[in-house]
Amino acid sequence: MVPARCIAMSTAARTALIAEDDETTVSSYLDHYFARQIARAAGYGEHYRELWESARDAASGGKRLRPALLLLVHGHLARDPRVNQRADVVELAAAFELLHTAFVIHDDVIDHDLVRRGRPNVQGRAVVAAIDRGASRDRAADYGEAAAILAGDLLISAAHVLIAGLAAPADRRRALLDLLEGCVFRTAAGEHADVWASVSGSPTETEVLAVMENKTAAYSFRAPLQAGALLAGAPTAVLAGLGRVGRHLGIAFQLRDDVLGVFGREEATGKSALGDLREGKETMLVSYARRDPSWAAVASAFGRRDLNEAQVQQLREVLRRSGALAYVEQRIADEIAAVQDLLQQLDVPEGLRKAIAATALSVAGRNR
Repeated sequence: MVPARCIAMSTAARTALIAEDDETTVSSYLDHYFARQIARAAGYGEHYRELWESARDAASGGKRLRPALLLLVHGHLARDPRVNQRADVVELAAAFELLHTAFVIHDDVIDHDLVRRGRPNVQGRAVVAAIDRGASRDRAADYGEAAAILAGDLLISAAHVLIAGLAAPADRRRALLDLLEGCVFRTAAGEHADVWASVSGSPTETEVLAVMENKTAAYSFRAPLQAGALLAGAPTAVLAGLGRVGRHLGIAFQLRDDVLGVFGREEATGKSALGDLREGKETMLVSYARRDPSWAAVASAFGRRDLNEAQVQQLREVLRRSGALAYVEQRIADEIAAVQDLLQQLDVPEGLRKAIAATALSVAGRNR
């Protein structure tokens, strides 16, 4: 059985992996990490091994946006060419991808989703496995939910372990751990507020914006940008500036995500275009549409688990005719403009400004 201290790589293994470009190396690192954890889990039984295999698959196939942002910033700001620092940035990027995977797994539990990216997620796989082994549907559902919660918990813990094991100076490790803890704290606050909004109904636009900032922007954009700069030893002013850039990027990303959640093509997004409307997700689209008299005709359908395609089309039509879709599209454009303005004030290499600006345009125009 692999001892707990072997969760992080040995110095020799870290050095050996740093042979290709950093983004490829992050993928190699994660492959190696999950292979070791799956082998370790096998010592605790077949079902636990399957749980780790599901966690591995949950971490594959995504955009790897957070590692890419972290590596981008570090690559432009780092002045230390030592192997240890390059190995550190790969492990740090991997930690943020594990954190993201954990949040996705937990989010699917909260949203009662059994599919992610067009295939069964951690919870869905566990449900199917339990039914195949003779469990009732209710028991299988309980097992699937528990499996997904545990998988997410394990990956959050792993992200902390990876950062604590970096070769970076102690003060930088401490700052990075504080940054990660802040991500978990704020994301939980955003998720909690998001669930409460669906229970209480009719959150204000300010409340919807706060959910986006805490649930998405904090860990998907602000923290990866700042983490890359922190590891590189960037000054406080740069860290603060990147944080402001990340806030606006994250809000734009979530606004686009909300639009895709209702108007996106399922074959592109990998998620049901009915999900957000069935869940009763309180987005800025809905917050704006509620002000229009036409909302009254569809209000009773919003949030129904048995929502049918005809009702979905009616809701979409109201979101268009009320001006909600146009308003959110303009908000996305405004957030991207704010990013571009802030980048001009940031004392960083021109190449980094251009790369982040290109990322902002990609965020605004994405279809998945």
